[in-house]
Amino acid sequence: MSVLIVGCGYTGRRLAQRLHALGKSVRATAARPASIAALESAGIAALRLTLDTPSPSIGVEPAPSIEVENELIYYLVPPPPEGVSDPRLERFLGALEGAPRRLVYMSTTGVYGDHGGGRVDEDTSPNPDSPRAQRRLAAEATLRAWSSARNVSWTVLRVPGIYGPGRLPLERLAAGVPALKHAEALPGNRIQVDDLVSACIAAGSSTRADRRIFNVTDGSDESQTAWLERVARLAGLPPPPLVSREEARAQLSASAYSFLCESRRVDSRRMRKELGVALAYGDLDAGIRASLAQPP
Repeated sequence: MSVLIVGCGYTGRRLAQRLHALGKSVRATAARPASIAALESAGIAALRLTLDTPSPSIGVEPAPSIEVENELIYYLVPPPPEGVSDPRLERFLGALEGAPRRLVYMSTTGVYGDHGGGRVDEDTSPNPDSPRAQRRLAAEATLRAWSSARNVSWTVLRVPGIYGPGRLPLERLAAGVPALKHAEALPGNRIQVDDLVSACIAAGSSTRADRRIFNVTDGSDESQTAWLERVARLAGLPPPPLVSREEARAQLSASAYSFLCESRRVDSRRMRKELGVALAYGDLDAGIRASLAQPP
């Protein structure tokens, strides 16, 4: 089976390496020359692909035609930081030649919006609050419409915060950035990157993933405050100072504060039951220790 991974950043590079190690024929795209070099050094065929609006003045060229007949595609490119849709995804789909075996799109659990710590599952109606989550939901709709019109299999993975090697809040802890007091901290969700890669592989190979949406989380609902304190303890760093929500609004950037304004408990039982994903790091301490021990 031939695989195309579009957008080999933090997660995509690890997915490409895992599939390559499993003996799959893997092609990968990235926008940055350094990412291309890293993929090629790992023995993975790499293509430089930029999906932003063509602009000769900044060196962005139109997306080339891409032959994908019977190929499994993972699309991991985020939408642009502005707008209400995802023109990057639209440009990619417009460049495809042939019918892929399946399109797996990595979305976000942010599409559910704020549920005040309440539980959500894949049958919960999306209600995104932030513009970035609204763009993700628009991208999901674009992918599904394109696939349905061509009778192409699709899978959507809704993913929360990703952690792993080089993706722990160590600098934040060292800088003493505050966190909310426990009484005001709300539930959160996350996934260790190696477990996310396992979910991606299952979504690409399972017949039960056809035209399905899956939440991908480790099943824990620990608040950001408790999560930061856990990382601090295992990394030998001081815990964050705790402040009220009003104090946090004054001290944190607007972007950082916005993440404190949404909360939900994301149910990922469908991922476990239908895809058979066995998490290596359902235990947070084990996931953090492994992330600290491995190079980025």
